[in-house]
Amino acid sequence: MKPLQSLRGMVDLLPGQTPFWQRIEATARDHFRRAAVEEIRTPLLELTELFARGIGEATDVVGKEMYSFEDRGDRHCTLRPEGTASVVRAAIQHGLVAQGPQRLWYGGPMFRYERPQAGRQRQFHQIGLEFLGHADPRSDVEAIAIAWDLLVDLGVDGLSLELNSLGSSDDRLRYRADLVAWLEAHRERLDPDSQQRITTNPLRVLDSKNPETQDLLAGAPTLAEALSGESHERFLRVRQGLEALAIPFTLNPRLVRGLDYYGHTAFEITSSQLGAQATVCGGGRYDGLVEQLGGPPTPAVGWALGMERLVLLLNQAQQAQGAEQRPGAAPDLYVVSRGVQGEAHAMVLARRCRHRPGDPLAVQVDLSGAGVDKQLKRARRSGARWALLLGDEEAANGTVRLMPLHGEGGAGSADRLLSQAEFLALSLDQLNA
Repeated sequence: MKPLQSLRGMVDLLPGQTPFWQRIEATARDHFRRAAVEEIRTPLLELTELFARGIGEATDVVGKEMYSFEDRGDRHCTLRPEGTASVVRAAIQHGLVAQGPQRLWYGGPMFRYERPQAGRQRQFHQIGLEFLGHADPRSDVEAIAIAWDLLVDLGVDGLSLELNSLGSSDDRLRYRADLVAWLEAHRERLDPDSQQRITTNPLRVLDSKNPETQDLLAGAPTLAEALSGESHERFLRVRQGLEALAIPFTLNPRLVRGLDYYGHTAFEITSSQLGAQATVCGGGRYDGLVEQLGGPPTPAVGWALGMERLVLLLNQAQQAQGAEQRPGAAPDLYVVSRGVQGEAHAMVLARRCRHRPGDPLAVQVDLSGAGVDKQLKRARRSGARWALLLGDEEAANGTVRLMPLHGEGGAGSADRLLSQAEFLALSLDQLNA
């Protein structure tokens, strides 16, 4: 029988990869905790209308990329293609917005029917932040600062922050009219997708990946020219806030983001390590979305970062350093045992090591029943610094044999014969000394 395969773009995360994911998640949790941002978890499956109303029916996400179907109750359902609309829906439904400003973060899988490539899959994962009820430009600055500091802490190199203002809805209406007139005058020189977007979503033409279209757009009117005095002042305060935090940025007047709900601040953080797919985090302000989804008028700002691209970056960094052991995967101790009594005592001793008050050890027990030499080979491959040898004789005498596997002294240097009580009394620092 032919083995079954995963669907294209739905990728398994194997044990050799998950430590990178765990490191990103743990670091993000720590940054959110220190910034007083609370976690929210929403369903993978939502009503299709949520994304049609929230993201915009004219966007590529809604028009081309969503996984949608009818369930047994004839409801139109969609696997979430992004996290913001779901968070806003939950905040409205459960009255969080009425309780005052909310500082929220989320994480998990999203789904878009795109062409799979490195760092982008059809099931992909995001970590995102949403500030609901915050209108002050300082909230834009703080949201960006949290993202920037997280990426720096993770060791992502070549970071660059690109910034733009999309202005108010009135600003965009004025600009849309000027842009459409200009695009119509140059329609024949635009790529087919951009020609179609003139009537559906003209601002998205600015984000075209077609090189010839991008060259042509150098002569197009810019949003900055359409901003009101109030919008200019707001954007100035955002830039001044970033400068005060010593976060470098460049202005990108073509940056519009891909979702309809954005207004005022829009930003992307890119890494030079990723080549063409350079964006690792993007977001901005979306003051009209809460009201658009049935809630009260509520200012908001947020961002999302792509886990797959971050993992790709961390993996590249580890390979460049020549590291062989995957991060955080090695146990402190590898237990090698032989004989009925030795194997029974090994299980008891391992459990006691894992639950030592205040100083637990990460312990892997070899359960193969193979000879000692084969077990020791696996012990060395595990990355553990020490092997604990326990046979029937040691079990009868209440002793253990501690063998160094790596580092100075290395495998083959003198073993240490200890009573089980002496071994259990060793702290992790003493063990690694």
